[in-house]
Amino acid sequence: MVSKKIIAVVIVIAVLAVGVGIWANGSASTDDSLNGQEVNLAAAASLKNVFDEKLIPMFEEKYPGVKVTSTYASSGDLQKQIENGLDADVFMSAGNKQMNKLVNESLIDNSTNIQFLENKVVLIVPKDSDLNISSFEDLKNVDGNIAMGDPSSVPAGQYGKEVLTNLGVWDSVESKLSLGTDVTAVLNQVAQGSAECGIVYSTDAKSNDDVKVVCEAPDDALKTPVIYPVAELKNSEHQDATQKFMEFLKSKEAKDVFVEYGFTIHE
Repeated sequence: MVSKKIIAVVIVIAVLAVGVGIWANGSASTDDSLNGQEVNLAAAASLKNVFDEKLIPMFEEKYPGVKVTSTYASSGDLQKQIENGLDADVFMSAGNKQMNKLVNESLIDNSTNIQFLENKVVLIVPKDSDLNISSFEDLKNVDGNIAMGDPSSVPAGQYGKEVLTNLGVWDSVESKLSLGTDVTAVLNQVAQGSAECGIVYSTDAKSNDDVKVVCEAPDDALKTPVIYPVAELKNSEHQDATQKFMEFLKSKEAKDVFVEYGFTIHE
């Protein structure tokens, strides 16, 4: 008859084996070669919430030896910073114009450049607003400030100008515009009531309870898709960790988070 001591030893070994299996198949990576590496992310301001609140913590939990450092600004500002030597490994823009400029300057590894996310352009007002507007065309009747990203550097502003131009109201609203340095600044102007209304992305409106959406830009007015490309920088000093980060972004778990925050995965 098998002794109780032997049975106990067998049980302990079995428990340990299960534990090791769970640990090995869990979220944490055992790739020691990544220890001490970092990923410097340059991302459009409209991506700040999804990265800071969910995706960066998820990645750092999966790869405990890797640190992600993020820089958020308008895509045009980030483009200029990268041109001027910003230490970036991954660039995620809110428009193709800025990404293509860096590709043409041989700063982007174009083999990694993908059309990744889509967004929508919306018109918002403060949540308690009684402003009587229901469309972008109604902006010509607004007396106060209309917040919008600066079209010279902010993709959301470029899209906004396209909408207003195609609807034939740009000339009548241009003098009312309060131009923000990025889409987050525009969102804050409307949320704080310093602007009567504003033009932002759908995901930004979703992130702030102090604003409400009036309408979405009609397809015939916004003919340029709101695409977010992402790519690795050609001279990245942290290529192994950067490749892992890009793989993570394209994983189902990361894509599900982007969708949770209101983005659409571009297929």
